[in-house]
Amino acid sequence: MHQEIELRHRSGKKELLDRDDIPFEDIRRNMEELNRINSWLGGHSITINGFKKLLANKKTVHVCEIGCGDGNNLYQLYKWCRKNKIEYSSTGVDIKPECIETAKQYQTIKNANWIIADYKKTKFISKPDIIFSSLFCHHFAEEELVSQLQWMQQNAATGFFINDLQRNWFAYHSIKIITKIFSSSYLVKNDAPLSVARGFHKKEWMQIFNKAGIKNYIIYWKWAFRYLIIFKHAG
Repeated sequence: MHQEIELRHRSGKKELLDRDDIPFEDIRRNMEELNRINSWLGGHSITINGFKKLLANKKTVHVCEIGCGDGNNLYQLYKWCRKNKIEYSSTGVDIKPECIETAKQYQTIKNANWIIADYKKTKFISKPDIIFSSLFCHHFAEEELVSQLQWMQQNAATGFFINDLQRNWFAYHSIKIITKIFSSSYLVKNDAPLSVARGFHKKEWMQIFNKAGIKNYIIYWKWAFRYLIIFKHAG
């Protein structure tokens, strides 16, 4: 009950992954385990769902992920597009050089561009059709997210989507138990439940979008305790 009360308010505690002194082998293990969790709990299917809603009837698409990590999300979209005969090009942006090097090494995506940068400093010759983030937003303060949403709106030709966590007591305790039993990564064990505690409620997202001055968005609740938020330019 005490934790349920605490989760009424978003945690301001930073995740270990946000530190600069974590050995990359530990980060690599963290990414591998998170990819498995994403598969088990439907995270990849949510990303594909958001992508499809913005793709509509396009047969050619350029998609950009900010905070791309090892590029696995972009690879999942690439596989889907290849299966559905969509001409696909992608840009992955991450501030950590090791993440981009891992993406280059492991993700066999045709027409992929990998950029080591803070997303805010990324410049495009031509705007991507779709920009998205997955499990990225909860790392930021609300004020930072306002400018992040505005950047995504300004740089996406068609629109953007967000796949991120709902702050929920059941999700918090469940992921704590799951990672305690199945995880071998101290980063996952610490950061997975903390990520949930740093997630948002629907009303909080609405307030952030309102501060950003962005309309034309839809918030969907998705299993397991995720929000899929889609913005599409009018017209």
